Amino acid sequence: MIEPYKQKLLTNLKKTRGLLETVEKMVENDRYCMDIAQQINASLGLMKSAKDLILESHLSSCGSDKLAGQNKEEKEKFIRELMDIFHISHKK
Repeated sequence: MIEPYKQKLLTNLKKTRGLLETVEKMVENDRYCMDIAQQINASLGLMKSAKDLILESHLSSCGSDKLAGQNKEEKEKFIRELMDIFHISHKK
């Protein structure tokens, strides 16, 4: 993974971990359900952002190298890989 994506991803993951710990404490303390749901949505948003950062980093590094090459087989293999990543990144 390349910069600046790596640092942004690590920041997102740390924030997500903190949010999940907060959610756990909220559940243990019988906090209002809607407040818990809101924090869960925030953590899901950070995880979606993390997936997007991974995809963008992959395209910026591996993608540009493979698509710039002259080997048709490598390009086709990478396009299939992109489609797999696209499907993974859009799963709910």
